[in-house]
Amino acid sequence: MGELKIVMPDDLERAFRKAAMKRFGFRKGSMSEAAREAIETWGQADFEEDDSQEDPIEAISGLLKHVKKSSVQLQHESWDFIVDKHNKRYNKKHVS
Repeated sequence: MGELKIVMPDDLERAFRKAAMKRFGFRKGSMSEAAREAIETWGQADFEEDDSQEDPIEAISGLLKHVKKSSVQLQHESWDFIVDKHNKRYNKKHVS
């Protein structure tokens, strides 16, 4: 079984402990039971897979169709930009 240590503000911890003890009682394991239930509930609510989302590849397909340059040309231009930017910074620092 996994173990998880979390850090939270004191007021949130007090509220969680109070709710856990109220729901599960003052017995050994009640905090773990409350945390497990809270995490499961949160996970089901926020991370259920949404089948309505489209394929991410299809979502970006055709996004740059208006660009008339090839991917190789774009790569060269981006590297030229990066090199120029680096050279300008280097020259500012090392030219007296």
